Amino acid sequence: MNLNRRLFIKSGLGAGVCAMTQGRVSAVSRKTTIAQLDKAAAAPILKVASIKTPVKIASIELLRNRRDFFVRTTSTDGAVGVAVTNGRAAYLHTILQQLVIPYFVGGDTRNLESLIDGVYVYRSNYKLSGLALWCCVAWVEFSILDLLGKVTNKPVGELLGGVIRRQIPIYVASGNRHTTPQQEVDILTKHIERTGAGAIKFKVGGRMSNNADSMSGRSEGLIRIVRKALGDEVKIYADANGSYDCRKAVEIGKLMQDSNIDMFEEPCPFDHLEQTKCVADALSIPIAGGEQETSLRRFRWMVHNNAVQVVQPDLHYNGGFIRAIRVARMAAEAGMTVIPHMSGDGVGYVDVLHFASCTPNIGDFHEYKGGLDKTGPWYDPPLRLKNGAINVPTAPGLGITNVDDILRNAKPV
Repeated sequence: MNLNRRLFIKSGLGAGVCAMTQGRVSAVSRKTTIAQLDKAAAAPILKVASIKTPVKIASIELLRNRRDFFVRTTSTDGAVGVAVTNGRAAYLHTILQQLVIPYFVGGDTRNLESLIDGVYVYRSNYKLSGLALWCCVAWVEFSILDLLGKVTNKPVGELLGGVIRRQIPIYVASGNRHTTPQQEVDILTKHIERTGAGAIKFKVGGRMSNNADSMSGRSEGLIRIVRKALGDEVKIYADANGSYDCRKAVEIGKLMQDSNIDMFEEPCPFDHLEQTKCVADALSIPIAGGEQETSLRRFRWMVHNNAVQVVQPDLHYNGGFIRAIRVARMAAEAGMTVIPHMSGDGVGYVDVLHFASCTPNIGDFHEYKGGLDKTGPWYDPPLRLKNGAINVPTAPGLGITNVDDILRNAKPV
């Protein structure tokens, strides 16, 4: 296992080890060309051929009901789509209202893919490219897809290629860095007992901390005991949030390999792609990354150079379902798995449910941070967590059925 990762896989031994390692995300990927990846990403996505006449956008509004923000799109013939934002709308609303919404108003929703591309250059938005811009685009896209779903009487997954799964297994992430190794294992055990989740994720390092741990020896201690404590049936992921340089990440990653950890997420700072590739080349454990990424070209670089083996676009940060599907298709071309990052409070987990419902190369488990008690009843059928999985909404669009009740006290921002 000390062989260079590429030589290990090319030798043919790597594929056998990865195939035999039960419960592990495969680290084997196919060599691709840039042209192949571009072709995969450029293929049409939306299935709206049944809509024979234009569905033009008359208005797009940002509404607020206490802590919740909503984007509501209305067509010229009265169709309405509503989407829930993440909490960043509280301070990104100016970009949304001045630089994103005006571009979409008057557009034909059937041309959503080209509208998503066009807003990038509208009023020089490319100069603002990053999470702040693409979150705003994502919220508008979500609301338009909800509208199109209601026009066609189809859930979002059918519009985006076709629903292929109705139940999405979850993993639960603790998010803790202040616990001792034994305290963290106890918390993870309770998460599994409470939810029935088949996978968990814990934090290592100190978060963008230049190799410093949150507590001396915490990460190494936790890695050494977690598998024995939780057993072999649970998938275990570890997330560094960019804590390490390549040298330290490899050191930590080898401990993870010895402890049969299933995935090492964001070992190096998210924008240091070469360091991340350095880690991937040195280890056999699958490396995950991409949650902060907003450039399809940088995603392409990551896939083409095998810098990660699990690709993690965030549906909000990266600009919505369409752009995330483009990333997923590039990953599929290279034989890679996609496990989208789940951002935001509110109904971010439902966005992931829809994406997972229609993405062929989706991972086995997806993050759930809670919220079913409040938001589960909004959907048809109501969302339930049972045996470690949540059902996908089947109602048209995003699946919210009591929109009028939810927006009764909402006010324009």
